[in-house]
Amino acid sequence: MSSSVPPTPSPLSSPSPSPSRPRSVPRLPLAGVLRLSKPSDIWFKPATSVVVSAAVPNLTLLALGRLDLAMYTMAGSLCALYAHNLPYAARARALAWVVLGMLASLAVALLTASLTSSAAVLVAVGALLAAAQKTLCDATRIGPPGHVILTFISSASLFAPQSLGQIPGHLALTAGAGAVAWLVGMAPALVRPHGPERRATARALNAAAAYVSAPESARGRARAGAAAAVHAAWQSLLATGGRGAARRSLERLVVRAEVALAAPADTDAALLCDWAAGLSGTGPVPRPARYDGISATTHTKTNNPTHTNDIDDEVLGIEAELALGKPSLWRRLAPGSPLLPVALRTAVGCALAGYGSLALGVGRPYWALVTAASLYQANVTLTWNRTVQRVAGNLAGVLVFAAVVPLAHAGQLFVVLFCLLFSFGAEAFISRNYWLGSVCVTPMALLITEFARTQEAGELITDRVVDTLVGALLGIVAAVIVTNRRAADRIELALDATDRAREAAERALAAPRPGPGALETARRRLATALVELRAADDTAAGEWWQHALPEERVVAAERAGHRTLAATVRRGTLRTVGNPENADEHRGGTDARENTRA
Repeated sequence: MSSSVPPTPSPLSSPSPSPSRPRSVPRLPLAGVLRLSKPSDIWFKPATSVVVSAAVPNLTLLALGRLDLAMYTMAGSLCALYAHNLPYAARARALAWVVLGMLASLAVALLTASLTSSAAVLVAVGALLAAAQKTLCDATRIGPPGHVILTFISSASLFAPQSLGQIPGHLALTAGAGAVAWLVGMAPALVRPHGPERRATARALNAAAAYVSAPESARGRARAGAAAAVHAAWQSLLATGGRGAARRSLERLVVRAEVALAAPADTDAALLCDWAAGLSGTGPVPRPARYDGISATTHTKTNNPTHTNDIDDEVLGIEAELALGKPSLWRRLAPGSPLLPVALRTAVGCALAGYGSLALGVGRPYWALVTAASLYQANVTLTWNRTVQRVAGNLAGVLVFAAVVPLAHAGQLFVVLFCLLFSFGAEAFISRNYWLGSVCVTPMALLITEFARTQEAGELITDRVVDTLVGALLGIVAAVIVTNRRAADRIELALDATDRAREAAERALAAPRPGPGALETARRRLATALVELRAADDTAAGEWWQHALPEERVVAAERAGHRTLAATVRRGTLRTVGNPENADEHRGGTDARENTRA
């Protein structure tokens, strides 16, 4: 490293404690909230899946003249929106749980609707269901679209006329459509069985390349993003089940992304991007030069046959991580969980929205309830952003509905086709910005009410606009008044976990010959702890009514943690496998470790 770089304290020593500093109440911005971003790299997968899943049962019901039952099949069809980022082994389980969750939510809603017609009771049940759905989706990290689809279906079903004798048949329709959604979600495995893992690895490589290419002023945020992408790639590989040849090949590339984070100055960003591009399609996984007998460090040929197996030693610790398992669902939901304040916020906000709609005499209070449920994010600032996006998207969406409803009233076939079109558009646009997807979601939701019978368009539009405004206003009020002090507590827990993980990594580094997988296990745990610390700090930064937050301690812990992480990566990737011919390379690895301390 150049002598012009000023010396810094060793990252392998504990950072000195620094005082906490209070943060001001976060501003609620308007600028940039509606700005469009790049679309998701797999937007077409959920879009196509939901269209196919909905088309099969809906067109069948149309042919049978029973389109009035389409709301129940849509409940199952919308399950096709979930789990597209998961490897297929994990996706099969996740989709099955989503379908079961949909059936359970619908069963509670239909049973309640059959037992009472009291709007006050129905709103209360809807709010409790929304809170439970939000909490379980966050605890299981099922991913987009989260609890919103479940809440939309269960809330609408609460206000649909129902009798006890009809419930089994309606649940059977949902189960059948859910089975179709499961098959559609799993069908790509026949063509590209390792597609999700390849995409996750490509994202890690691209994120590492972005970090390497980023200007110095943007390095901190780029590093955090790249570390999160690498962590997500490892989680995707862990979820594949067995450690076959395809997974080992992808592991090698993810390790290369980690090496780039450890030594950005020595990394070719274009090469990382080339490897990422090579993961598209069904072709062979790119093999970095080192694994063809070329050293990644010296770029010279080596005759050491064990050199090609170094990477397998580097990922031994991943199997230990699997053996330890993940925290149980109950532990994530136990008293003291950071999810519980958000659950309370959801319940209160949905109840306020539903009762506010009833007070105004609106005939569909579940729209206000669903609007409030869709707002709640990790903190108040993000919830405010979603509120602005939701209102803008819904108001634009009712204009779209007003434009297409004359043609939709020309026949039920047009209602079905427009629903399919808008469901595709919603998934095509929502990753660019939530409000743009809502422009399609709103007319689709309004058209679903037309399945049972044709309704007066002006009344539907008026009710939807009023419920949107009521739900958004009372929802954001609930987000502000229901505090989440545990967001700051979560930072303290994350700091402690990061310190412990860093100390364990330092002990593994200090050992002359760490046990098989010991260094790699320590590296994985430290990487996970750093990702969790960044998430906890980001969450608390946008929350109101917080006590002083330890900003400087977080910065110090992240710097020390990432330097230690870099040292473990260099130690793992540059070590020899007991071959004297690699002594020079081993010394280079030691020098590299010393450089990471600067």
